[in-house]
Amino acid sequence: MPKYSVRSRGPSPDASLAPTLLGRVGAAVRPDWARTDTARRVTAGVLIVAAGVLLLRDGLRDSGAPVLVAAHDLTPGTVLTPDDVRVVARPDPDLPEGSVRVVADASGRTVASPVRAGEMLTDVRLLGPRLTEAAAGAPDARMVPVRLTDPGLSELIRAGDRVDVLTVDQTSGPTETRRPAATVLATDATVVLVSPESSGAGRRDRVVMLALPAPAAGAVATASLTDALTVTLR
Repeated sequence: MPKYSVRSRGPSPDASLAPTLLGRVGAAVRPDWARTDTARRVTAGVLIVAAGVLLLRDGLRDSGAPVLVAAHDLTPGTVLTPDDVRVVARPDPDLPEGSVRVVADASGRTVASPVRAGEMLTDVRLLGPRLTEAAAGAPDARMVPVRLTDPGLSELIRAGDRVDVLTVDQTSGPTETRRPAATVLATDATVVLVSPESSGAGRRDRVVMLALPAPAAGAVATASLTDALTVTLR
């Protein structure tokens, strides 16, 4: 009886499972479409999110409440006109308390401290009750204009300085023996504004605006009508 041999179709036990050189080259040049498609989807998603963030930021920048900013650098003593300010939009959370929002509320007001171009205007940057209260630290504070006997002293004083206000009286007696006597009218007054120096034929003495509690402000105002006043820096 003839014998038949059965030949296995599987890989030879001696065949190597390692990829051939040709197979490795083919895998390297063949694109992985699934991986490429996923990367494209992820990139598109990131771009969409970034675009949404930019649109949201631009929307917040363009929207908001109107507020006044300085159109150019402002110096103390400047009386504001519509040309000195401009209206911009700012998100409400970024607006400080007391910000000025209407041009009519700023026109004719006097600037009390230096303001940079683009800086928001607030009530404490302009002469008024809020500034006086904030400077003196008292709800009944008043602002008093004082002309100093020594004009050179006005050159040394700056807004924010603390000073004592004195008046000088001549003592009674013979002229040759009289000595000036100083009386302290108010202590710890806050300099709110020193008026700009005027020039020309109509030059006048500079005025120093002081913030004081009401009783002391009244005493200084009364004395300024008849007596010479000066200040000492604290």
